[in-house]
Amino acid sequence: MTPFLPPDWLPVIFAALMGVAILFYVVLDGFDLGVGILTRGQPAAERSRMIASIGPFWDANETWLVLGIGLLLVAFPIAHGIILTALYLPVAIMLVGLILRGVAFEFRAKAPRLQQGAWDAAFFWGSLLAALAQGWMLGAYILAFDTSLPALLFCALTAVCLAAGYAFVGASWLIWKTDGALQVKAVRWARVTLLFTALGILAVSVATPLVSPRIFARWFRLPEFILLAPIPLMTGLLVLGLLVFLRRHPRDGDRLSWVPMVGATALFALGFFGLAYSFYPYVVPDRLTIWQAAASPESLSIILVGTLFVLPVILAYSAFAHWVFRGKASELSYG
Repeated sequence: MTPFLPPDWLPVIFAALMGVAILFYVVLDGFDLGVGILTRGQPAAERSRMIASIGPFWDANETWLVLGIGLLLVAFPIAHGIILTALYLPVAIMLVGLILRGVAFEFRAKAPRLQQGAWDAAFFWGSLLAALAQGWMLGAYILAFDTSLPALLFCALTAVCLAAGYAFVGASWLIWKTDGALQVKAVRWARVTLLFTALGILAVSVATPLVSPRIFARWFRLPEFILLAPIPLMTGLLVLGLLVFLRRHPRDGDRLSWVPMVGATALFALGFFGLAYSFYPYVVPDRLTIWQAAASPESLSIILVGTLFVLPVILAYSAFAHWVFRGKASELSYG
């Protein structure tokens, strides 16, 4: 099959598509994982309502992870082998966590009431394991898979901070989708987890240019330094704005309950854009560019056709689910 686009464009298109899939996953499945983390220690009725708030969405949200990893495999097979080999253990832990939470989600609603607590605990541990593993993978990727002690400590920091970031997105989701005492609790959770999220963003922002002279030059030479200054400034202002909002909410009423969720999405998008700019055009940090790791143009052309069919379907299904299940969450039932 003759490529219908210039061959040099195809790796860039697939890198962009993979980035979009990962960003959608981090935000959408992020609130799933965050809600799971926040269920620990809550009364049974509140746990059920929290889990009910993500019930119609969590399956579709995980589709973005499958799409992102699938694109890495088929579009950049060399990079897929290197990255997944370096991250074998945290990937395995993430999969265990995702499987555990998926099984617990389904079983808890059908199990006898005396057994629901055990399944809720499994849901929490599965969510936490998956979040920590993803944070560890982020830190390892940023440091180009370094295994020294300082690098491992940095990975541990990013693991904790990403889990806190997911908890912040989850709390923001609960502010939007619940009311009453549970919403007030979610506001408190959002205040605390936002601070840890900001710490993680700061740690990644400092470490990324320090580990690579190339990335340092991209951010701090002129005129890039001036042109890119809005990204950290907007991030800082967004964090401050969210903190101010969370101090007032819900005193201002519930009509603005969507604001923290939009703010959390913007915060993750800014961080993701900064990372994407730092590492482009490398798909394996400072080792393989997207052109070096890409599959043949003929293969990419065929895969692109399939991707352009699948992507709108996922978007349409997700949008439809959010439209149908709009409003406040009620108790989850399989009756």
